Amino acid sequence: MSQTGKRLLIATVATLVGLGAQAKEVQHETRYTVALAGLPIARAAFRTQIEDDKRYTIAGDINSAGLANLLTTLSAKTVVDGVIQRNKMQASRYWLYYKSGKRARTYEVQYRNGDVSSTTMKPDRKRPDSWIPVTKDDLRSVLDPISGLIFMTDARICQQTLPIYDGETRMDLVLSPKGSRPFSTDGFSGEALVCSVRFVPKSGYKKDRDDYEYLSKSNRMEIWFAKSDAANVYAPVYARIPTQYGPVTITAVKYGS
Repeated sequence: MSQTGKRLLIATVATLVGLGAQAKEVQHETRYTVALAGLPIARAAFRTQIEDDKRYTIAGDINSAGLANLLTTLSAKTVVDGVIQRNKMQASRYWLYYKSGKRARTYEVQYRNGDVSSTTMKPDRKRPDSWIPVTKDDLRSVLDPISGLIFMTDARICQQTLPIYDGETRMDLVLSPKGSRPFSTDGFSGEALVCSVRFVPKSGYKKDRDDYEYLSKSNRMEIWFAKSDAANVYAPVYARIPTQYGPVTITAVKYGS
């Protein structure tokens, strides 16, 4: 899997977070497993804190597991801070550190009123001639890849386009309804809303990337959303991402306090 593909996987795993009850201060932990073609490749754990129903922090750790450790070690840490306003979560800062083998990179994005105000990437990446640059217009009214996939219950979850920016790549996730499916895990048992997802890369990537071309042409990407028992939100509990090596599945093994 390419470095860009690994970062896309990390960003997708990072979206699978849950929220606890809305109170003066909430601390909440969720856990996930990641599999490639049915074989476990990673584990993830996230901790969410909400203060005064207004400010939130989500911190996560992702580590390779199983057969993936025979090929390379992959680890990542991510944090997003923001506020809850106008009935939605709006990030003020998104940070990601990931290490694959001996390679490591850090991304930090600052947001102001939904627009990107600054982006830092260390070390910087040498851009090939075929690189599609991110424009100023691409950075207006965007979402971070973590809290951008958590919705209040009155949202039309599977009838919207999500403009995601992860510190390097700007992409749209186009959601459309696909019914509901039963889902059970530690902390949840009930119906999950199933959204078909179309991946549309906009900028910040190498043109004609095989992995992006494959994913953008696929109609088999899905994200399932479940309602938190304690909070007025829907968050992902399952995702299926088609790849050239087989489907990647991300499954919540604990959802809720």
